[in-house]
Amino acid sequence: MQTPQNSVDILIVGAGMAGLTAASALREAGRNVLVLDKSRGVGGRLASRRIGPATFDHGAQFMTARDPRFSTAIEAWRDIGVVEEWFRNPAHSPEGHPRWRGAPAMTAIAKHLARDVPLRLGKQVVAVRRAATGWVAVLEDAETVLANAVVLTPPVSQSLALLDAGEVGLPETIRARLENLVYERCLAVMAVLAAPARIPYPGGLAPAEGPLTWIADNQMKGVSAAPAVTLHATATYSLEHWERDRQASGLALLQAAAHWLEIDDVIEFQVHGWRYSKPVRTDAAPYAVLHESPPLAARASKARHALAGQPPML
Repeated sequence: MQTPQNSVDILIVGAGMAGLTAASALREAGRNVLVLDKSRGVGGRLASRRIGPATFDHGAQFMTARDPRFSTAIEAWRDIGVVEEWFRNPAHSPEGHPRWRGAPAMTAIAKHLARDVPLRLGKQVVAVRRAATGWVAVLEDAETVLANAVVLTPPVSQSLALLDAGEVGLPETIRARLENLVYERCLAVMAVLAAPARIPYPGGLAPAEGPLTWIADNQMKGVSAAPAVTLHATATYSLEHWERDRQASGLALLQAAAHWLEIDDVIEFQVHGWRYSKPVRTDAAPYAVLHESPPLAARASKARHALAGQPPML
């Protein structure tokens, strides 16, 4: 027997920065919202992880603000201690563009955004379909949620899969526009070290060649109490090694970082794969209206300068 339906004004799928920001804004406008996410925690690629005594930012590495509204938000977060300036580009220049990190780690930003948002984690949506008065989201456990409007914030291919599962047709022009969006993959290595790495100030750099596109010293960054590095592989390396043994790929990436750390100092490491790291092709608009009435919208593109590293971006 199917679980009785829940009802909400606006359903938001995805508790990453896009979904949580949308939920917060809609709540401030007086709307009744609910956010669903398949993960056990909020943030998406605003991701941090603990391994023993070490803490890692292993997704988005920092934020920049080029948009006035986002700059205002970051200033407010800075004032309450949710973000801190990590460095400027060029380094050491007071006129450089500030790179902001979460305090104490990148997940702090998502947790702050989620503080007053109705949220259900560990709830995977498997289909979105039309209802007589709105939309129905079908969850993996067969539970359903009825909503007057839906905002989809997962990567575009996942949003399209939800609509396909619910047999929701889209105009050819909109579907072609969304299917044009392509994402890079990224293998991320988190390594606990016995001694500090040799990464120069400010603790993050992008190697000019080889299989690494980013290496960060989480201790110098102020994220970890213990020596800990994050490595991001290039899109090419990540794709070539995606289906291969992750530990073997991680060890090869650590060896590629031998100029900045001693392999013998690696106490343990883990490898995480970001399937949707950052867009290769973006859309001109940040979102797409897929249906006017009842309303259905989807995130269409990721801002290239909002979240960075090699960084998986949002």
